[in-house]
Amino acid sequence: MNTLTVEMRIATAQYVTVTEDALIVDLADGRTVSVPLAWYPRLLHGTPEERNNWRLIGKGEGIHWPHLDEDLSVENIVFGKPSGESQRSFKRWLENRAARGKQPQLQKAASS
Repeated sequence: MNTLTVEMRIATAQYVTVTEDALIVDLADGRTVSVPLAWYPRLLHGTPEERNNWRLIGKGEGIHWPHLDEDLSVENIVFGKPSGESQRSFKRWLENRAARGKQPQLQKAASS
């Protein structure tokens, strides 16, 4: 009897680029994954400076944006899973940003 052995490796990130409309992750295995920025509302509403201030966590298994209080797993990005944050939580986050004076357009977004 033959047994098939499958070696599972967790995808890890090497570098991250955030554009106006996409999150692009270069993986350690040579692939590049690009997903719509709209999948991650905190990134979408962040300033370019906040979006570009990221660091890899868990040996590249995740990405952290300290000023946006956002953490994403590379696995979820690779499998195409958008943010699981509730609308209530996101709205509260937007309101806190507006209260701290972040991005005037966010005040408009929070009231809609």
